[in-house]
Amino acid sequence: MLIGVPKEIKNHEYRVGLVPFAVRELTHNGHRVVVETNAGAGIGISDDDYRAAGAEILGDAKSIFDKADMIVKVKEPQPQECAMLRDGQVLFTYLHLAPDLKQTEGLIKSGAIAIAYETVTSPRGGLPLLAPMSEVAGRMAPQAGAHCLEKAQGGRGVLLGGVPGVPPGKVLVIGGGVSGMNAARIALGMGAEVTILERNLDRIAQLDDMFRGTGLRTLYSTVDAIERAIQEADLVIGAVLVPGAAAPKLINREMLKTMPDGSVVVDIAIDQGGCLETSRPTTHADPTFVEEGVVHYCVANMPGAVARTSTFALNNATLPFTLALANKGYRVALAQDPHLRQGLNVAAGKVTYKAVSEAHGLDFTATEEVLGIPY
Repeated sequence: MLIGVPKEIKNHEYRVGLVPFAVRELTHNGHRVVVETNAGAGIGISDDDYRAAGAEILGDAKSIFDKADMIVKVKEPQPQECAMLRDGQVLFTYLHLAPDLKQTEGLIKSGAIAIAYETVTSPRGGLPLLAPMSEVAGRMAPQAGAHCLEKAQGGRGVLLGGVPGVPPGKVLVIGGGVSGMNAARIALGMGAEVTILERNLDRIAQLDDMFRGTGLRTLYSTVDAIERAIQEADLVIGAVLVPGAAAPKLINREMLKTMPDGSVVVDIAIDQGGCLETSRPTTHADPTFVEEGVVHYCVANMPGAVARTSTFALNNATLPFTLALANKGYRVALAQDPHLRQGLNVAAGKVTYKAVSEAHGLDFTATEEVLGIPY
């Protein structure tokens, strides 16, 4: 198979779909890899590094899209990239389609086979290709929030760790999954007073055991619990996730008005539409805005800020699936692996992921029907 790696074009996005060790593994398995020039420059990977791993370097994105049987990216295709996709071409990347009708329509029109990292599952029910970036985003959230709390950034002027004689800042994490757990870990390490809200009782027990002795509080998440907790929080981190679906709006504008002026919200769920009524996507170039006196940090590609770490972590997770798609072809790979099959969101002009079809009111076609395999 001929695999193409274009340079990412989203604002301040320096990650890259394949790094040299992944290229070498693919070429070792008999595949060809073409990489757009300077695709890895933002994380210190040169064209010569790719050539040494066995890749061919091409001068522009169009050449990559024109030649490749499968495109491997990091972020969702931008409109000009959707326009370059073609019928039957495999796209393997993050998509986050539920809050993005325009992209969904673009992928439907392209006829491509769009497989989303974020909905591939594991035998234990996890999301193995989302987890590495959830870990990064979770660990970055207290760091970003702490910066936004500085008075010069529009915040309350609170130091999360406090100092002797002055209490630490209060951090509320909504959602105890991978992102939320990592956010809590870093916030505790910074010396903050941390509370996690979670609805899964088994997960609450796990978190309580995991953070025993650290001072972390766990609370069952209800509307009442959220309303009460945000009134005291200096920093709220929204870390909720419904796989492949739009994030639930857990904090509305009226609730936001009860938060202290200069407090901060970091909405990790913004890739899936955000968990605040007032959230809207921002970029690393212009990361924050203020609503009802509260600073909102809603960068839709947070891990892109630590692009080198993020890229290698992502490649560690995606490479086995990339190899399976290349070695077997997408039909056989998806037919044989029900967990990879969960990643198929759009194929041959049809929406094959139910949460996406429901989010946009589009017709749903089962993956098995598209692939012609038994249900």
